[in-house]
Amino acid sequence: MVINPRDNVEIRDDGHKYALRDIAEGEDVIKYGMPIGHATRAIARGEHVHVHNVRTNLGEVLEYRYEPDEAAIAGFDGAASAERPPNRSVPTFRGFRHPDGRVGIRNDIWVVPLVGCVNRLAERLAQSCGGVALTHPYGCSQMGKDHETTANMLAQLCLHPNAGGVLVVSLGCENNTLESFAARLGYDPATFDIEKGSFQPRSQFPVPHSPFPSPPLPNIRFLKAQDPGDEYERGLALLKELDAARPKERVDVPVSELVVGLKCGGSDGFSGLTANPLVGRFSDWLAMRGGSTVLTEVPEMFGAETLLMKRCRTRGVFDKCVRMINDFKEYYASHNQVCYENPSPGNKAGGITTLEDKSLGCVQKGGSAPVEDVLLYGERVKEHGLSLMTGPGNDLVASTVLAAAGCHLILFTTGRGTPFGCVVPTLKIASNDALAERKPNWIDWNAMSNPDVEAFAEKIISVASGEKAKNELAGDRGIAIFKDGVTL
Repeated sequence: MVINPRDNVEIRDDGHKYALRDIAEGEDVIKYGMPIGHATRAIARGEHVHVHNVRTNLGEVLEYRYEPDEAAIAGFDGAASAERPPNRSVPTFRGFRHPDGRVGIRNDIWVVPLVGCVNRLAERLAQSCGGVALTHPYGCSQMGKDHETTANMLAQLCLHPNAGGVLVVSLGCENNTLESFAARLGYDPATFDIEKGSFQPRSQFPVPHSPFPSPPLPNIRFLKAQDPGDEYERGLALLKELDAARPKERVDVPVSELVVGLKCGGSDGFSGLTANPLVGRFSDWLAMRGGSTVLTEVPEMFGAETLLMKRCRTRGVFDKCVRMINDFKEYYASHNQVCYENPSPGNKAGGITTLEDKSLGCVQKGGSAPVEDVLLYGERVKEHGLSLMTGPGNDLVASTVLAAAGCHLILFTTGRGTPFGCVVPTLKIASNDALAERKPNWIDWNAMSNPDVEAFAEKIISVASGEKAKNELAGDRGIAIFKDGVTL
């Protein structure tokens, strides 16, 4: 607790808000220079400002005008390209270069079940080789959009460059059949060789609806559990082949080829003051060197979306941003839910009052760079610089969509703490000293004590070059897939 000499008011270190002046009933409450809601009664100078006396200003679907911040966009002109920016060094990391040109920061074996029925088989196979099983409960008893979402997300993950080899495991009777999934990846579904666990690629590329633009295809094998024989023993044999075909050595790769996901979870009142701004400065640092970052969690943009819209590089990107925001609000409305009931009990206990309060802190992870693209759920990163991506606030689902988009690692800011890790390295950045001291086995970086972006960038390059994140050391790695429909 300290005294601010300018205002002669007490400043507390609990992450909560206290009024710097009297606030009238109905008056907007300002934080980060923006309204975070309005006072539901008169608030006296020095009084605690929180859920008991503040209410959100948010409504439903809105209309927006494209009013770009030309100065901010001009400041990054030419920086978000794969070419080396003038007068800026482009550091390198040590990554794995695949034959098709993709670059990974890990060389894992991933075992991908097409249906939840073979999750345990996938886990046993992954354990046998030190790999990772991407278990999930779906792949059957789904219809329409949910079925497509599951199949597409798994296909995108099979493409991830952090996987040196992928074993796709099918049961044999699920909706997400091995043959249809292979066709989605660009293989000829009529050419499955049981013993080799492989399909032949289609003779013509690109394949409609396939993520693969052209051969050669990645290091993938396929296993159908209902085929005759011991499925576990056959899986072990296929894993040996995958291991033999993995890239052998790390090579120097410019950070312009690095793709980083931006995420927060278990936020507190310090998240928007320490951890999120540090991640935002790194996002700008990487964009200025030709790299890519991706910001998701659309519900945690509500109330701060106009700040992002002003940074959309073109009218077309702005239009996609508007659709992303309003489509997610309509999703809430279709389930008879309001769009502003977002802060969790933990968020509120940590000092976050309204969704605007949370969002204005959350979007700081995107720094100040122009928005170069807006991606749908399940799309892959296409542009260098900052992209926005459709996804919920849920930690597991949002992190998975970042991984499926091609992010090599995720920067996950937190004020309350979480052990969660996605299938890619998930660095936890603490917003406060107390969390970093209490949970050193979870936290990779303390933003309150270590706000220097150059040192932070060095840490990220070290992780990209092989240093394990805390979630990897704990073996906490997994995925979660969005679901919106019925289960049969």
